[in-house]
Amino acid sequence: MPHVTIQHFPLDLAPEQRRRLADALTALLVEQLGTYPGAVSIALEPVQPADWAGTVYEPRIAGRSELLIKTPEYRS
Repeated sequence: MPHVTIQHFPLDLAPEQRRRLADALTALLVEQLGTYPGAVSIALEPVQPADWAGTVYEPRIAGRSELLIKTPEYRS
């Protein structure tokens, strides 16, 4: 505990970028949730832009708004 899945449009992150992202998120979760680094797992899940509404927005955002601690403010 905890496990974080980040769904995002496909992008090519270099190994160093992935490591920095994992390190920063891990540090934040340890600090804010009072856990330890070895308890944290993080997954990156690319989602095609054309699939975003049906795969992410409807079921994970609009369909579970009571769980969100930050809502999106999409740009047009």
